[in-house]
Amino acid sequence: MTTTPTFLLVMALALSLPANAAAEAAAKAPTGATPTAAEAKAFVAKVNEELKKLYAEAARADWVKNTYITDDTETISAQAAEKLMLFQAQAIKDAARFDGVIGLDADTARALLLLKLSPDLPAPNDPKKTTELSEIASKLTSMYGKGKYCRKGEKPEQCRDLEQLTEVMTKSRNYDELLDAWQGWHTISPPMKPMYQRYVELSNEGARDLGFKDVAALWRGRYDMAPEAFEADMDRVWGQLKPLYQDLHCYARTKLAAAYPGKVKSEGPIPAHLLGNMWAQEWANIYPLVEPYAGEASLDVTKALQGKKKTEVGLVNIGEGFFTSIGLKALPKSFYEKSLFLKPTDREVVCHASAWDLAYDAKANDVRIKMCIKVDEDNLVTIHHELGHIYYYEYYNNKPVLFQQGANDGFHEAIGDAIALSVNPKYLTTIGVFDKAPADNEKNLINLQMKDALDKIAFLPFGLLMDKWRWDVFSGKTKPAEYNKRWWELRTQYQGIAPVATRGEASFDPGAKYHIPANVPYARYFLARILQFQMHKALCDAAGHKGPLHTCSIYGNKKAGAKLQKLLELGASRPWPDALEAVTGTRQLDAQPMLDYFAPLSGWLKEQNKASKCGW
Repeated sequence: MTTTPTFLLVMALALSLPANAAAEAAAKAPTGATPTAAEAKAFVAKVNEELKKLYAEAARADWVKNTYITDDTETISAQAAEKLMLFQAQAIKDAARFDGVIGLDADTARALLLLKLSPDLPAPNDPKKTTELSEIASKLTSMYGKGKYCRKGEKPEQCRDLEQLTEVMTKSRNYDELLDAWQGWHTISPPMKPMYQRYVELSNEGARDLGFKDVAALWRGRYDMAPEAFEADMDRVWGQLKPLYQDLHCYARTKLAAAYPGKVKSEGPIPAHLLGNMWAQEWANIYPLVEPYAGEASLDVTKALQGKKKTEVGLVNIGEGFFTSIGLKALPKSFYEKSLFLKPTDREVVCHASAWDLAYDAKANDVRIKMCIKVDEDNLVTIHHELGHIYYYEYYNNKPVLFQQGANDGFHEAIGDAIALSVNPKYLTTIGVFDKAPADNEKNLINLQMKDALDKIAFLPFGLLMDKWRWDVFSGKTKPAEYNKRWWELRTQYQGIAPVATRGEASFDPGAKYHIPANVPYARYFLARILQFQMHKALCDAAGHKGPLHTCSIYGNKKAGAKLQKLLELGASRPWPDALEAVTGTRQLDAQPMLDYFAPLSGWLKEQNKASKCGW
């Protein structure tokens, strides 16, 4: 998952301040006069003009902070982000005067809606409460970032942070070590609970000040349908995929029961600490325990890349070559001059891969990726994914800034992931990574699909329940006294996992997942998992692909590229069903392409599970 540049997260915290360009634009109308459509159009134009400058300024400051980590660069970045979010907050308030104006053209109406829906964490109009919310938000993310597990009697230097505990979760096969690491990390979050409760109260007040029932209604309102309809649509798609997830869960549980005799039951939920990930959200790290055909020769892409003496920049060249092969334009020269591809030896940087637009302008055209590349398979796939973001920027950066985003927040991730689905043996052979096509047999296929499913299928229920929990919290359906109870009800209901021991309300286990204290909406990741397969199928159909979906690569096909370009050019200028229709011909989310892709594994799992009682 691509990490959003810090300033884009920070700017979502809407604060109130007096005059700026947005206020000036709104003030031009006579006091008490009924605003006109022409005034609304002029207001949007002014906001777009100012936002472009502030976005670019904040992005450049954040780029420097991420590639030269010092106290000074952190301060500079924070100052630029604050300047941006103050303008945005005022613009949202000023835009309210155009609610209900008759005769708005489609672009103006869309821009005003996107502006109103923009904050993830809306602050109250009361400046004191806004300051309080800001302080709580900062404390929560700081508590998470500084979180460490300290055993009783340990010295401070012996305490372990998330990275060290993740290493245990990833590699250990010792039941007690895994349980200790899991329980240890979950000790960081109980102090967050009273602050989080206040956080919910204050941000809900901010949402009401913007005209929404609560934060949940604001978040769900971004999807161009009624909030209840959006949630129902998510449930409908999950209903399509649930049987495949249950089959994967059943198979994994059987294998884990063999690996941990007496610790995992043949029926019921899987203990939450045994799936190779602190949150059991993706299960790729338990692949050695569940490998369908152990010892079967697998595709060693890393060995092939290194054997061909590919360099870090060479992997980026391969990625760009994929996009130009389908008819998209070459990247600007500045992309290679200004991106960070290698981890510097003389300074600290944030190595997590991310894609950046530092100009928000087609003429200036300053796009980059930040990534400490290693020559291996994972990095090759990640580069194709990150370039998916870059090409989205490249094709919508001639639009007003408010339209320079994905059609909804799942689209940006889905584009990159859809492209990454084409990085398959067929493609790698075509571009010469493999000298000849790898053996095509069922054992290799099932092993490969199992690896993919432990990532993409295993993630689905977690991607769904994260925001279900928050929607219930923000709406008041889940009270503070039931935060933890509801968390584990959802995790057991959707994921089929449970903690080893009862987790009472003294715990605050949701806070042990970054996106909760950092207030990052999560439905986007569930949507991206679905959308990427819909897009992949549509692009493969455009390319004239015949045969199973998992064998398709659109490399070299300009018809597929032309269809993709139509989607990229829209940005957020139209409701997301319009964007989806531009590439797939349908306006509705549909999990069938994902089911088609994993059809070989699905059939194999059903055979393996015949003697098991699946479900929980």
